[in-house]
Amino acid sequence: MHYTKKLIGLAAVGILAVGCGSGDSSGTAGIPAADPKPEAAQETSAAPQQATLPVAVDGPQKDVLESSSDGQLKVLPKPDNSAPFTERVEHKLQEQVLGRVKVPGKTSAECPDGVTQKAGAVSTCNVTYEGAVIPYEVKISDSYKEGSFMTFYNAKPLKSLIVAKTVYHQLYEQYGKESGLEASKLACEEFPVAQAVDLNGDSGLTCQYWSKYGNKGEGGFETLRVKAGTYGPSFERVR
Repeated sequence: MHYTKKLIGLAAVGILAVGCGSGDSSGTAGIPAADPKPEAAQETSAAPQQATLPVAVDGPQKDVLESSSDGQLKVLPKPDNSAPFTERVEHKLQEQVLGRVKVPGKTSAECPDGVTQKAGAVSTCNVTYEGAVIPYEVKISDSYKEGSFMTFYNAKPLKSLIVAKTVYHQLYEQYGKESGLEASKLACEEFPVAQAVDLNGDSGLTCQYWSKYGNKGEGGFETLRVKAGTYGPSFERVR
């Protein structure tokens, strides 16, 4: 089962102004049928229960905001329109990361060699969110002309970002509300606050939900591998 939501890994489009601003038994006659096996031999042991993971998820995460435009996701102070182009790009990248994860956190950004403001030019920037570093490729539009009032560019992340609170929140949203699965018990391994993983890669960590179909049909936990989906964390059932 594979579910996917919320954007973390799509390329972001930026615009900056220059200078402005998921029985029967049978036998041959005369030969008695064999005695049935002793009762104990016919018993089958129940499938072993899986241990519960340490972090219980009993509801939505209050720190995960509903809107990417929430004021808590703004980076202040905002550079004014006369600030250097590189500084304004660095600021914009921080707000784009915050808007995608929707969880306030400490950010910073650096384009070590600056952002070359020429047609087709590609520059590298690094955005840090709670210690996790996401490298970005910033490409200026091929149609850019020197002296243009507006500068169009694409900012493409080269890694995906997995945020613990977003994972816990998404687990509850996708499994805690599914009445058909009796998913009243949810838990995860303890995740780092944030981590950078390969695009669409595996975080190496797991979560679980309780299902009446789990534990070989006896009722029990199903394990989910947590991956970095296109729209945020995705869950893949471990079979």
